[in-house]
Amino acid sequence: MQLSKIRPWMLISTGLLLLAGCSKPQPPMQMPPAEVSVVTISSESLPVTNEFPGRIDAERIAQVRARATGIVLKRLFTEGSEVNEGDVLFQIDPAPLQAQVDSVKASLAHAEAELAQTEAKAKRYETLVTINAVSKQDFDDANAAALQAKADVASSKAALETASLNLGYAQVTAPISGKIGEAKVTEGAYVTESGADEMAVIQQMDPIYFDFTQSSTDLLKLKASFDKGQLQQVEADQAKVTLVLDDGSTYPQEGKLLFSDVTVDPTTGMVTLRAEFPNPDRTLLPGMFARVQLEQAVNDNAITVPQRAVSLSGDGTASVMVVKSDNTVDQRNLKLGDAIGDKWIVTDGLKVGDVVIVDGLQKVRPGAAVKPVPFQSS
Repeated sequence: MQLSKIRPWMLISTGLLLLAGCSKPQPPMQMPPAEVSVVTISSESLPVTNEFPGRIDAERIAQVRARATGIVLKRLFTEGSEVNEGDVLFQIDPAPLQAQVDSVKASLAHAEAELAQTEAKAKRYETLVTINAVSKQDFDDANAAALQAKADVASSKAALETASLNLGYAQVTAPISGKIGEAKVTEGAYVTESGADEMAVIQQMDPIYFDFTQSSTDLLKLKASFDKGQLQQVEADQAKVTLVLDDGSTYPQEGKLLFSDVTVDPTTGMVTLRAEFPNPDRTLLPGMFARVQLEQAVNDNAITVPQRAVSLSGDGTASVMVVKSDNTVDQRNLKLGDAIGDKWIVTDGLKVGDVVIVDGLQKVRPGAAVKPVPFQSS
């Protein structure tokens, strides 16, 4: 080929090929480590709270019964209202009882007159017997008659007291203060002093009890933790007791634990416990179902992790991403305890000083390098 026939574009192409052949290959660009927000695990003191179902019970329940026999004349209370101890609830017809009182009063008057007569006779005979005006037998008989009359007076006084009590029982009063339910008898009903007729029921509502049970197995586990020093026991008078109502709301008044039973029910293996709650607004009613949250111990070395840092797999396995000392990521499986606010209590899988990724989990995988920065809670 003649040089004059070489085209300019051929020279340019040849030059580019020569330049390309002389250039060195460049390595691919490296991405910077992903920035992730982390928290450093530390221990803290947390209460050990257990939740138990149970029911509300009145602190005191009184069955109102008749203590006198007669016809009910009036009901003097409003059903479902608050009554005070001593309030008159029913009026039983007092006429027959008043008649009994009057009769006994007459018997007492007769006995007192008889006593005065016999005592005067015995006093006269005491003088006459010294001069042999009456026999010693007559004197002894006079003294015996006086003593018999004195006993008759005492008997009549006791009978009058009984009759007066029965007359007072014609007014049926409230034995305790509290909320009274429906009337079990109406005007015109015949009641007897045997007490077989329940006339109404009064329940003391403030304060009020919450009775619940805990398995003896759980109590033994708690005791073992106390003995090993893993948990610190909370005294009964210092235990925090919170009531969660059936609609999920938390009762605003805090309660106190009264007692734990000393025996185990052999049929259920449960131990009965009782808490007491103030109930000034009568929000809590006997028979109401609720749940109680009871602080039974304190864990002074609890390990917690933010819930947002924990991933849960389909089979329920919990795991977190941990940043190692060389700023690479490692996946760690956990055993979780209870949830406290926005944290999980970790029973196994983490230790104090571990660095856990909270934000940026979608940008990392095990083995990847990361740039950890402190997590800032909003």
